[in-house]
Amino acid sequence: MSLTAQEQQDQDASEKSGRHGGGRRGGGNGHGPARKGRGRRALRWSATVLAVVILGGAGAGYLYYEHLNANIKHDDLNIGDAKDRAADTKANSAGQTALNILLIGSDARDTAANQKLGGAKYDFGGPPLADVQMLLHVSADRSNMSVVSMPRDTLLSIPKCTNPDDGTTYKALTNEMTNASLSRGGPGCTVATWEKLTDIHIDHFMMIDFSGVVSMADAIGGVPVCVDANVYSHTSTGKGSGLKLKEGTRPIKGEQALQWLRTRYGFEDDTDLARAKAQHMYMNSMVRELRANAKLTNPNKLRKLAEAATKAITVDDGLDTITKMYDLAGELQKVPTDRITMTTMPNRYQGERVVPTEDAKQLFRLVREDIALDGKDAKKVTASPSPTAPADPAAPNDKIAVQVHNGTRTDELGAVRGRASEVTQVLTGKGFTEAVADTSAATAFVKTVVRYPSADLQGDAQAVAKALGIPVSQVKKSTEVSGVTLIVGADWRSGTTFKAPVKNDKTPVSAGAMNASDTSQCMHVDPNYTW
Repeated sequence: MSLTAQEQQDQDASEKSGRHGGGRRGGGNGHGPARKGRGRRALRWSATVLAVVILGGAGAGYLYYEHLNANIKHDDLNIGDAKDRAADTKANSAGQTALNILLIGSDARDTAANQKLGGAKYDFGGPPLADVQMLLHVSADRSNMSVVSMPRDTLLSIPKCTNPDDGTTYKALTNEMTNASLSRGGPGCTVATWEKLTDIHIDHFMMIDFSGVVSMADAIGGVPVCVDANVYSHTSTGKGSGLKLKEGTRPIKGEQALQWLRTRYGFEDDTDLARAKAQHMYMNSMVRELRANAKLTNPNKLRKLAEAATKAITVDDGLDTITKMYDLAGELQKVPTDRITMTTMPNRYQGERVVPTEDAKQLFRLVREDIALDGKDAKKVTASPSPTAPADPAAPNDKIAVQVHNGTRTDELGAVRGRASEVTQVLTGKGFTEAVADTSAATAFVKTVVRYPSADLQGDAQAVAKALGIPVSQVKKSTEVSGVTLIVGADWRSGTTFKAPVKNDKTPVSAGAMNASDTSQCMHVDPNYTW
């Protein structure tokens, strides 16, 4: 259902009061936002963006290219410093390369339509925020797709960004909300922030605004959603999206689709996590609808969707024409619906905000290494790497000088005191009498590593690793050391013999994985919001 004029005014007032709650706008002063009222907007645009790229290939070949191309806005892909960027994605053994696309939902109130839908009139024309951020990963062999959502109020480091249009430079920040990245030069800074956090190379971005959600939802013709009880997202104090639905499954579109995607009060425990779950359900249902519903091959419906999408979307320069988007859509269409997995970045509360957990690092690694999140990858048999023949053979153990450094500190745990001395004693007992403990402050290294500065010391470094049971893959040449250096990492906080951890390629339970083909999905309604 659509909001009445009075309901819209009430909701706008609610939005205004929520957005004033101790918030900070991002912008040229280098400070990010802390606005609690943003909750109603989280993640609602991404479903329609995903729909465009999945559907695009169906009819773009005969649509009027030049007109649609003129609608598309484009911007630089990454405006961060080179040092903060992730390395290009490597091809697999068959020469295929994975695709990573960042979906961004802007809360910009730069048009009358966006202002009406978003409320908060005092923010008209203000710096936009990236309240929706989802990383879409398409496997190299196109057999599966993974989506990782990041909560809008995640605290992280935002790298230095430079606006390519006017040359404005925004200094690097720490402990800032991720949605502030968009106001620091544009979507290219949001891309830079993701790459710095995840070390995943991003190939493209797609960004959409408020009005695009409604126009595209109408063009699609409705998306089925399910609730397990009558729901009315509304409180006596004016909170809520205004969504009013009867129990069961029914199609929604237009402003009602926008209400579903912005609903917090009424679903499960009334949190952003419950809202993200509802949004993933919507996206999954939309994918099924677009792929299974033959009526969407109708040229008129395709034209309406293409018009709505191209007017609402901003992309990077690599996607700035219908032809390029058509090619991307062709790649995405290769992925079966039952191999699409939606997840949310694992997080924990820090005050009223959230921060990534160790499970988030695991999730990012799986994406980075192109490991399917649904656990259905074919078994990969890989041989253990053999040591590279050193330029010089290893010297006798008692002639090898080794410096041992304590790198056992983590984000959650302090360093193990005296760990460098303990491991030094182990080496001494194995004949490495020239081993000494580094007395400098402990640092944070995820993995134990043996470093050496030049080829003539490679054999010595390998001998140290072999004596302690450290895999040869963790022996690295590095210009950061002046001699053979053993860094005892967080993977070896105790014991006298290093035990290589068993590689875990399972998607963390805390990621809340959801499969796009699961038609049994239904949102649980908070009993306080039934009617």
